[in-house]
Amino acid sequence: MSTVGTTAGGGVRAATDRYGFGHAARMEWIKLRTLRSTLWALLATTAGMIAIGLVTMANTKAPSPGKAAAFDPVDNLLAGVALGQLVIGALAVLAVTGEYSSGSIRATLAAVPRRPLLLAAKAAVLGAAALVVGEVVVFVTFFAGRPLLTREAPGLSLGSPGVLRAVVMSGAYLAMVGLIGVGLGAVVRHTAAAIGALVGFLYVVPGVLGGLTGTVVAKFLPTIIAGNSLAAAKPVSGCLSPWTGFAVLILYVALALLAGSLTLSRRNT
Repeated sequence: MSTVGTTAGGGVRAATDRYGFGHAARMEWIKLRTLRSTLWALLATTAGMIAIGLVTMANTKAPSPGKAAAFDPVDNLLAGVALGQLVIGALAVLAVTGEYSSGSIRATLAAVPRRPLLLAAKAAVLGAAALVVGEVVVFVTFFAGRPLLTREAPGLSLGSPGVLRAVVMSGAYLAMVGLIGVGLGAVVRHTAAAIGALVGFLYVVPGVLGGLTGTVVAKFLPTIIAGNSLAAAKPVSGCLSPWTGFAVLILYVALALLAGSLTLSRRNT
C-alpha cells in the first residue's frame, strides 16, 4: 500500500517504504486462507499421507532374520510424504501463478512494489503453513500406525534411535518443497507449466536418473533424499546422510527463491 508524503524541497513522494514485511505477510495470509483450494489441498494432504502410511505399514511383513538389521518401519510408515509433496508443491505454485492468471498480480504489486519483499512474504506464509501441516500429519501418522508395528517392530517409539529425527525432518521436507514451488511459480508464472516442471523434478527425473545411474546421481534429488535420507531412521547404503540431505534441500530452496526473486524483479508484471 502506498501513501503520499512531502519531500524536504516541497515535492511529493510515494511513501512505499512504510509498507513492511509484516504488512505483506498479513496480506498473503489472508489470500492463502481465503482460497478454497487451500483447505481442500491441506485436507487431501492430511488424509492421503495418513492413509498411504497406514496401508503401507499394514501390508509390511516381518523381515526374515537375515534382513532384520536393514528393516526400517519408520520409512514405510512415512511413505505418504511422496503424495504430500505433490499436493503442497502444487498449492505453493498456485499461490503465485494464480495471481497471474486472474490478473490480481497488478494490484498486489501496486500494494507491495518491492518485489523481493513480496516473494519473501509469500514464501514465509506458505512455508509456515506447510511446516505446521507437515509436522502435524507425520506425527499423527506415526502414532496412528504404531499399533500396526507391534509384530514387525515391537517397542518402537519416538525415543528409539533416529525415529524422532526422521519424523521431524519428514514434516520439514514438505515445507521445503512448498518453498521450491513458490520460487518455481515466480519463474514460470503459468500454473500448468510450473506444476508440470515440479512434477518432473520430483518424480520423473529421479526415476530416469535412478534407472540409468542408480543412486550415484539420483541420491541428490529431493524425492530420493526424502525417502532414503530424511524419513529413514537407519542409514541407507548409497544415499546421503540425513543432515547432508537436509543441507542439499536447503540449497535447492535458496536457488529456487533466488531465481524467483530475480525473475520477478526483472519483469514488468
